[in-house]
Amino acid sequence: MAFGAAAAAQDEDRPFAVEEVTDTAPVVVGTAATPAADPENTLLLDLSTGGRVAIRLRPDVAPHHVERIKTLTRQGFYNGLVFHRVIEGFMAQTGDPTGTGQGDSPLPDLEAEFNRLPHVRGTVSMARTTDPNSANSQFFIMFMPNLNLDQNYSVFGRVISGMQLVDAIPRGEPPANPARIIRASIQSDNVPPPTAAEIAAASRPAAQSGTAALEAALAAEGSGTAPQ
Repeated sequence: MAFGAAAAAQDEDRPFAVEEVTDTAPVVVGTAATPAADPENTLLLDLSTGGRVAIRLRPDVAPHHVERIKTLTRQGFYNGLVFHRVIEGFMAQTGDPTGTGQGDSPLPDLEAEFNRLPHVRGTVSMARTTDPNSANSQFFIMFMPNLNLDQNYSVFGRVISGMQLVDAIPRGEPPANPARIIRASIQSDNVPPPTAAEIAAASRPAAQSGTAALEAALAAEGSGTAPQ
């Protein structure tokens, strides 16, 4: 996985990458102003780096991508997934159930919803292959602005709180000890934050093999034998 001036080429088989492309797709025009608070369109990510990230979703400019994120979130798809590709000064990518950068959800790929929202710090956008209409489940959060990505990737939200937790995600392609989404939820569903046992399980290197460690930690907590 190597980046050029604008960004990167990635894996070969099904490479969900942030990369420079020449294909074009219709650009959705929307306001750059952040909409008013809306619990139904606020994505919450409870991270193993120690807290909750809130992301304001933008159905006004990327309605199908927002619908996909909400659907997968409510299915529990993102729970336990790692940030498998994290590049200093650029972005942190997640949403692959295989943790390799080549996986996606069982749902069909999405048509591009390129829009005029910029890729600035905190922007949340969909990863894809060189095909503009290949976004599925993987997304990335920008550490720093990279306007070369604008109108080539479907921006669907922006971090409104907890960006310091995103900054704490370990770097690497993949990281040696990756951060994990303990739980993703939509704010209107009132899902509680993870327990101390879940956070402890997700923070241990041994937990990086999948969600089994989190489930074991919950079971242990219920029996009074949660790991310390």
